[in-house]
Amino acid sequence: MLRTIRKIVTGSTQYDGAGVKLVRVIGRPTVDDFDPFLMLDAFDSDDPIDYIKGFPWHPHRGIETITYLINGDIEHGDSLGNKGSILDGCCQWMTAGSGILHQEMPKAAERMLGVQLWLNLPKKDKMTTPQYRDIKAEMIPRIKEDGCEIGIISGRYKDTPGPVSGDYIKTLFLDIRLEAHAEWKLKVGKDDTLFVYIIEGEAYFEPDSIDLQVYRRALLFNEGEEFYIKASDHGIRFLLFSAKPLNEPVAWGGPIVMNTKQELDLAFEEINNGTFIMKG
Repeated sequence: MLRTIRKIVTGSTQYDGAGVKLVRVIGRPTVDDFDPFLMLDAFDSDDPIDYIKGFPWHPHRGIETITYLINGDIEHGDSLGNKGSILDGCCQWMTAGSGILHQEMPKAAERMLGVQLWLNLPKKDKMTTPQYRDIKAEMIPRIKEDGCEIGIISGRYKDTPGPVSGDYIKTLFLDIRLEAHAEWKLKVGKDDTLFVYIIEGEAYFEPDSIDLQVYRRALLFNEGEEFYIKASDHGIRFLLFSAKPLNEPVAWGGPIVMNTKQELDLAFEEINNGTFIMKG
């Protein structure tokens, strides 16, 4: 059964961190529909004023944050001692687990283009040991087919695995470019949550359908075993995300996502009294 469009979500411009301008594509209002994907922030700017203030030190618990940078330079550091830069084509996959502090500070670049995805952790893994994965551009396989290029950030495409698969939620994360009029299909789990975010271009998402101009929008798809897309006259580039839903309660307070209000309250109490970061 071919997947059909269930919902088109238009993000809203917001300012986060110390004043970073971004588009919040999905978030709290969509949390049930997009389970286990909590939030997707997108940024695309050629003006450093939009992002240079960055995201100074802040905590996370109960989630994974995945930052994929198509163009740009973001310096980062965390309470595990990791530090470095996310550069063109690189990805930072951070498991906050029981608690982590980190900062992300973009540097002036010709263009800052990318996304940050928040992926929920299952109840049983909310308090897992924090981890950090630095995925360099050269670690991401890019498969070329007829009129298509598929970058595999996470999961497996046909016989080719990406650098990660998702330790707690098996996640398919692809970066796909289609030339004008190219068609592409993907077999997926029937019950998996699947959505795409359009970076640029236009496409048909069902055979014989109208051409959708969905630049900078997220498209959530109904259940089915196959995803289909055909690029229109100017081609298209989009990100595809797919994973099984958790179907667990979500208690969300700022940078903390747990299952109950009591767990949230405990997290913020620990932040206030200095016991948030657990020792060995």
